[in-house]
Amino acid sequence: MCLAIPGQIVELFPDQPTAAMIEVVGVRRKVDLGLLQDNLPVKGDWVLIHVGFAMSKISEEDAIDQMRMLRMLGEAEFAMEEVEGYGLEDS
Repeated sequence: MCLAIPGQIVELFPDQPTAAMIEVVGVRRKVDLGLLQDNLPVKGDWVLIHVGFAMSKISEEDAIDQMRMLRMLGEAEFAMEEVEGYGLEDS
């Protein structure tokens, strides 16, 4: 199943303007913001991420609803495995 997982921007990289550190339920991973170049998120913003790419900006309320839905569908653990497997930590 393809999942869009909500994450909050916790760090921006001045030397990499299209990259950010996101946090999803305590797990931090680097994601690519390139798809949002026209409206780059800032620290504190919430985004929907998929396979290491931020797909869209969302509200905190929408992020909470999305995680609730993932839990209801029994997909929250799978979502966390996906986030942990991005492999972009050293990029």
